[in-house]
Amino acid sequence: METTLIILKPDAVQRGLMGEIISRFETKGLQIVGAKLMTISKDLAARHYESHQGKPFYDGLVGFMTSSPVLVLAVRGMDAIAISRKMMGATFGSKAEPGTIRGDYGVSNSFNLIHGSDSPEAAERELGLFFADGEVQPFNRAVECWVYDMTGGSPE
Repeated sequence: METTLIILKPDAVQRGLMGEIISRFETKGLQIVGAKLMTISKDLAARHYESHQGKPFYDGLVGFMTSSPVLVLAVRGMDAIAISRKMMGATFGSKAEPGTIRGDYGVSNSFNLIHGSDSPEAAERELGLFFADGEVQPFNRAVECWVYDMTGGSPE
């Protein structure tokens, strides 16, 4: 099982899309194991987006991410990173396919609603930035055997 970081960005929060988006992850079978409504500090945004420092869009991105509350989620499941990224859709809402979060709710190329870790290494780093020890609560769900084929003894 993987745990990934998902951030519902200021535009998703301001537009009242938190419930809709969380519902998509849960309906897919992914498990919410951490959640925090917060306003990101400039320092935290700088650490989170350090790989983009010096790029033309960096200052605008940090300004946007610190402009309003975000909902930070820890999402768990088999291949949670790849599944979440596919659910999010292409980075730019105008290019995202219908059926994806960005494709269904976004049209802007700068306000793109959601962030998701792009690798296990990034997920570990990003989860550590936003969640303190004990704030992510993995727990067993009775429904797990209906989400994953467990007939072979391990999830498929």
